[in-house]
Amino acid sequence: MHCVREIAEDLYWIGANDHRTHLFENIHPIPQGVSYNSYILLDEKTVIFDAVDWSITREYLENIEYVLNGRDLDYFVVNHLEPDHCSSMVVLFDKYPNCGIIGTEKAFMLMRQFGYHVDGHEQIIVKEGDTFSFGTHTVTFVEAPMVHWPEVMVTLDLTNGVLFSADAFGSFIALDGKLWNDDVDYDRDWIDEARRYLVNIVGKYGPHIQLVLGKAATVLDKIKIIAPLHGLVWRTDLMYLIDKYNHWSTYTPEEKGVLICYASMYGGTENAAQCLASKIAEKGFTNIKMYDVSSTHMSYIIADAFKYSHIVFASVTYNLEIYPVMHSLLEEMRMLNLQNRVCAIIENGSWAVKSGDLMASFIEDKMKNMTLLSERLSLASTLKPDKETELDALAQAIIDSMETVSTDPAATKA
Repeated sequence: MHCVREIAEDLYWIGANDHRTHLFENIHPIPQGVSYNSYILLDEKTVIFDAVDWSITREYLENIEYVLNGRDLDYFVVNHLEPDHCSSMVVLFDKYPNCGIIGTEKAFMLMRQFGYHVDGHEQIIVKEGDTFSFGTHTVTFVEAPMVHWPEVMVTLDLTNGVLFSADAFGSFIALDGKLWNDDVDYDRDWIDEARRYLVNIVGKYGPHIQLVLGKAATVLDKIKIIAPLHGLVWRTDLMYLIDKYNHWSTYTPEEKGVLICYASMYGGTENAAQCLASKIAEKGFTNIKMYDVSSTHMSYIIADAFKYSHIVFASVTYNLEIYPVMHSLLEEMRMLNLQNRVCAIIENGSWAVKSGDLMASFIEDKMKNMTLLSERLSLASTLKPDKETELDALAQAIIDSMETVSTDPAATKA
């Protein structure tokens, strides 16, 4: 049976939810599933905005047939060509051979690259600022390259104020009956997965997100609804969401807090990390989050690295190098362009304590705009009572440095 939801007059959500896929992009765990959103407008001409992943094509076609109710499909708008949104295009175009395709020049290049058979269809190449009318509804197109592929655009319906935002403003988590942002307790149940989605997939392209946000600011008064390709549709409190994107895309911490990432072989480094956390809390600062890097998927750690102002890296020495899982975490942070954080180090080694210097060199030489505290906790195998002063000094240095941190994106951009 069909499963559709009305977004606005003559506009319907025709997507579906996925709880079978375990890894998004075959890398990020999605224990709460994910939605694939697609939208159809019934005007003088009918038009679909983006498609869905191949895995839900059957449900998708049933939804389309129900809403069209015997009408043909006139146009298909491609905002983003990644296969989780467009792999079902192949079946769609076979079923509706008269359908015209609207997209950027790079989108058509990628369609052919992926083997989508589009040459038998009318092809309408659009660029920044172009408009197109479907009857009573006129849309305009805004190019959004590298958010997060080079062909991406977003489409604004100038008639009803719906912004079809591609992957921007999306989230992990299947909708499961909900649709709107005000259907849920977003701060409690969704924000962590929205952050994890954005920063792990598009975190590297903060400047590109800023460019799109700048464009959106010029038409903000026209945007009434944000309709992304994953997650909830936004109809209230749009500035809340835009503020979060401003933080993430300027690499500004959302909160003053301490993220402690430890990589421990036999428990000594883990104990030191726990003792540091206890010292910090004992001094009155309790916004602390800890992760075992060996047993936690990196995407969760990365998400909190974008959230908190301070990061403690605690690692053993392994073959005279940084412990491999810690080295991988640092590389991922570098690749995603994380910056503007205060960092501290705990190092361990049984006969050659090298990890601290190596982590410090990585942070200073390969990462941007990171502040590395001079205080360091160094131990040989296990933390001994004679390290109490060193431990206390590191905890105090972390707390004192909170005063230098800003959580205002405007200050970061300045």
